[in-house]
Amino acid sequence: MLTIMTTDNDTLYLVDGSGYIFRAYFALPQNLTNPEGTPVGAVLGFTNMLLKLLTDEHAPSIAVIFDAKRANFRNDIYPDYKANREDPPEDLIPQFGLIREATEAFDIPAIELEGYEADDLIATYARLAKEAGKQVVIVSSDKDLMQLVDDDVSMLDPMKQRKIGPAEVVEKFGVMPDKVVDVQALAGDSTDNVPGVPGIGIKTAAELINEYGDLEGLLSRAAEIKQPKRREKLIENADMARISRQLVRLAPDAPVPVALDDLKARDPHTPKLIEFVKKQGFKSVLARLENNGAGTPGGKPSDSSPTAQDNKKGLPAPKQNEYTLITDENTLKDWIAAAYESGVLAIDTETTGLTPARAELVGISMASALGKAAYIPIGHGVKTEAPTDLFAAPEPVDNAGDIKQIPLDKVIALLKPLLEDESVLKIGHNMKYDFQMFAAHGIRPAPCDDTMLLSYVLDGSAHGHGMDELSELLCGHTTIKYEEVCGKGKSQIGFAEVPMDKALDYAAEDAEITLRLWYVLKPRLAQEKMATIYEDIERPLIPVIADMERAGIRVDPAKLKELSSDFSKRLMTLEEDIHKIAGHPFNVGSPAQVGDVLFGDMGLDGGKKTKTGAWSTNAAILETLALQGHEIVQKILDWRQLSKLKSTYTDALPEQINPATGRIHTSFHLTGTNTGRLASSDPNLQNIPIRTEEGRKIREAFIAEPGCTLLSVDYSQVELRLAAALANVGALKEAFRNDVDIHALTASRVFGVPLENVTPELRRQAKAVNFGIIYGISGWGLAKQLGCEPADANAFIRTYLSQFNEIQDFMEAAKDEARKNGFVRTLYGRKCVIRGINDKNGAIRAAAERQAINAPLQGTAADIMKMAMVKMPDALKNAGLKARMLLQVHDELIFEVPHDELDKTATLVRDIMENVADVGVPLEAEAGHGDNWALAH
Repeated sequence: MLTIMTTDNDTLYLVDGSGYIFRAYFALPQNLTNPEGTPVGAVLGFTNMLLKLLTDEHAPSIAVIFDAKRANFRNDIYPDYKANREDPPEDLIPQFGLIREATEAFDIPAIELEGYEADDLIATYARLAKEAGKQVVIVSSDKDLMQLVDDDVSMLDPMKQRKIGPAEVVEKFGVMPDKVVDVQALAGDSTDNVPGVPGIGIKTAAELINEYGDLEGLLSRAAEIKQPKRREKLIENADMARISRQLVRLAPDAPVPVALDDLKARDPHTPKLIEFVKKQGFKSVLARLENNGAGTPGGKPSDSSPTAQDNKKGLPAPKQNEYTLITDENTLKDWIAAAYESGVLAIDTETTGLTPARAELVGISMASALGKAAYIPIGHGVKTEAPTDLFAAPEPVDNAGDIKQIPLDKVIALLKPLLEDESVLKIGHNMKYDFQMFAAHGIRPAPCDDTMLLSYVLDGSAHGHGMDELSELLCGHTTIKYEEVCGKGKSQIGFAEVPMDKALDYAAEDAEITLRLWYVLKPRLAQEKMATIYEDIERPLIPVIADMERAGIRVDPAKLKELSSDFSKRLMTLEEDIHKIAGHPFNVGSPAQVGDVLFGDMGLDGGKKTKTGAWSTNAAILETLALQGHEIVQKILDWRQLSKLKSTYTDALPEQINPATGRIHTSFHLTGTNTGRLASSDPNLQNIPIRTEEGRKIREAFIAEPGCTLLSVDYSQVELRLAAALANVGALKEAFRNDVDIHALTASRVFGVPLENVTPELRRQAKAVNFGIIYGISGWGLAKQLGCEPADANAFIRTYLSQFNEIQDFMEAAKDEARKNGFVRTLYGRKCVIRGINDKNGAIRAAAERQAINAPLQGTAADIMKMAMVKMPDALKNAGLKARMLLQVHDELIFEVPHDELDKTATLVRDIMENVADVGVPLEAEAGHGDNWALAH
């Protein structure tokens, strides 16, 4: 049980509740909902931050201060005060009340007062506390509160965990805290609509106040200012500056709703708090409360990793982490021995880049016990940005001679037995990256766990799965950011150039947090019955995807150059045609100019303006206009599509060819989609058009190595087959078993004609209905595809659902499941989060319902594809075949196969794909091959 220990330190913590709310809202995913469907992302963030504050700071006295309604005494002084503030985000509004409930559940005073802002109450309580001899910590990063800072009052930024004292205020405003009000009065504040003096910013205001002493001193001597414009502005706006000072100065004498002596912190482990977090579905918070703080930075230190027995109740996280820099072999051997003893090893690599095929090792971090981690520097002391000369030696940095490092070959030799030992579990975050870095040095880590995948399997797309976000979300810990150690923008350095003390803290923390996340996440697999998805599908996929990324695929740069030139000529021709129709030249790539031409010059109907006053020219609007027969609009759409293909593929792909391999090594994202499908980037191969001539030409540039061919094997109508199976549609299942043309059968049933009399046009319409139904298509959407009236399309849908009533039942059941749980499940149990299913906005709700219908089908197809991929490498190896699996795109797998093994490989791959799962209808895989991807597809 988590117990909050208060201290004898007589310090009052005043939490800026409103600031906490918005920081929490924007720090965490905005799509989290509780079991009732209410958004709770900000509530969860607020709860985590408040619990962290109690455990880290041991606050003896505390209160959370909230804003009451917006109007207050400042509006009497200046009616336009905060008048330009936008309303809170719609999904944040229902969370305000829950956040006050959370505060009460902690048994912490939640204070607000009509007519005053939270900042005024904070100022008042700070004054009272100082008069009572207390120290004050204001938990906020709000610059308006910095005027209160002095020797007895400091601030704590809850996100950055940064203390703010007088020195930090001077750094921010250029003046001491007691002059902050004067600076703000001059500079104004556009956020709060404080007018200030036009043309004077913070820096200038600080210079003036430092020179003239204070605001009144400056205004009384404004005629002495040498700069004419500045002098005039100050004289003309003197009264407005004085009003601004009244607006920004906090009121330290507001009435206090709760007496100072009653602001006491209490142990939060109460039935009320437990009930609250359970009701909101905050499993991670519940675990921290029940597990004595495991995974949080506020418990007691431990010198060993948890055993299976220990972990039943969890272990407290250490207050102070112990990080070790390993620069000699004996120390490394000690850490290796500790990993063997523990049986678990969290490991992370620091490298020179984000693409494993091009990156070099800079260092390795490791952790086997909570609170203890180590970093092994390997490649420090050289500049790691891309050299101008490919063959130039790495340039040493100034401190290169001061860095003691174990030689890389010795580190690899010592780590290889450990990383490949089946008795020690290796844990990574995005393990496929680290797997590739080790594989490049002859190490294949096994067995492996991946905390990123654990989080993805357990929570789907309910939140992101990056380490920084999970650390904040699940452990209440803010990690060191890469930019904090390497800088950003043009001044960013490579990790190999980072001073060793900073490198140690950053890298060791990564390994220790990974271990911490593992202890939080792994037990949930069994508790939430998600072990099958993780153990049978996701975890074994790690080395498979890693090997695919390492293999890459060959690309013909000459073909891409030829295509780029051809696309350029076609873009010029399209521009000329567009300009001719418009009657004058304009920038076709400018949405604003396109809008002015279409809706201003040409007066086309259907134009809508954005908040900025510009015409909207998004794809939906232009596609509607194109369907009305406007030639210029269709040509603009064609121009946009071709321009995007040129910039994204024909121009960009040559730059992505690895000079060492002559191949492109795309990155597959294992946690990038809601349904479990793989996504890819650098380049994104999922977005190459399938049915267009341009897409086919781009695929022609992906080629096989000499002596090999590309083999493409893809599932045929897999989602239709799954719809028949999951909805248990007898007629469709029978048709698939008997290899009947499913679209012809549908046409026969929907249009009431014998199967043998179905025409190609009827079959085309039935095909659109078949695929549209599984995507929850509307009558309007189907009408757009078929080129008919919406009423006719709606009639087609009604007839279809009456003929296959099981589909209707399946669709309604999926929507009901989503409304009840906030997610639907695939056949194998994967959660697919459905956002907006209970939204009051009809359009949002309808879109969510369509997603609820399709997600179980698409997600099950993704699960089946992954199951096939997992089996593929061993099957090829056992058959003595040299084929390599290179790509997975939609329902298709691409292999590079020696010519003389083509038939055997195609037969084996099809057999695995068709028989990897028994879903109640036969799965069918079709194979094609050729010297390039277009021919193989």
